[in-house]
Amino acid sequence: MARALWKGSLTFGLVNIPIELHTAVRDHRPRFRMLHAKDKSPVRFERVCIKDGHPVAWEDLVKGFEYEKGRFVIVTKEDFQAAALEKTRTVDILDFVNAEEIDDRFFETPYYLVPAKGGERAYALLRAAIRDSGRIGIAKFILRDSQHLAAVEVIQDAIVLTVMRFADELVDVNQFEFPADSSIRKPELEMAKTLVNSLAAEWDPSKYTDQYRENLMRVIQAKVKGKKADIEPEEEPRQAEVVDLMERLRRSLAQGGRAAKPRAAKARRPARAAKKRTKHAA
Repeated sequence: MARALWKGSLTFGLVNIPIELHTAVRDHRPRFRMLHAKDKSPVRFERVCIKDGHPVAWEDLVKGFEYEKGRFVIVTKEDFQAAALEKTRTVDILDFVNAEEIDDRFFETPYYLVPAKGGERAYALLRAAIRDSGRIGIAKFILRDSQHLAAVEVIQDAIVLTVMRFADELVDVNQFEFPADSSIRKPELEMAKTLVNSLAAEWDPSKYTDQYRENLMRVIQAKVKGKKADIEPEEEPRQAEVVDLMERLRRSLAQGGRAAKPRAAKARRPARAAKKRTKHAA
């Protein structure tokens, strides 16, 4: 098993379950370094003072908050310590709420909560209780000196903690202007719904892949071998003004809505993915 990112306990009421926090996602994107084109040597970036143009050593750096354009206040280690909350090692579940009530924009990064030795029975009990209730736990915990809001839910056999955004981190949707439904004509709506239904499929995440990353890795691997990757460019559709929306819908339906794709295998849907999307409200 991979090394835990964090160890502590999951608490609700007077129940305390020892757990480990493990990442639930991975990043496959290729990493690049900046090189000197002449000799392919890695380039080191220096910390240079804007005012005098001289390099600054690590020990001479301080953190500053820009409260006005070009004006800073220095924040010291003692200031951070004064603001810090007590470093607890607990994920404290505060409430259990209906999954349908949570706006999807709140969810950020998922982690697996894995029971530590001695916590297996209590873990299984909480998992069953959450699953049967149909609710999601809302918790707070501290990771890397910062307090985070989190959702605690059951996905398959795991209790999953998903870091959430706080309410003031969401941009208010009302600052944008969106077209009114009154501009829709009924024939257009019926044809659009037909097109949507023609694209209906069961959720199978394995069939959606990052084609750009795959092509890029083929290019890189070919260059390592001194060869050129044979990648056929996809033909981009020509952009044109939408003169007749109905005609576009008819043409889409005539083409079957999409290119032929393999039939999706039935996949088990996680708890939150199965919920109905609610109207977004910041």
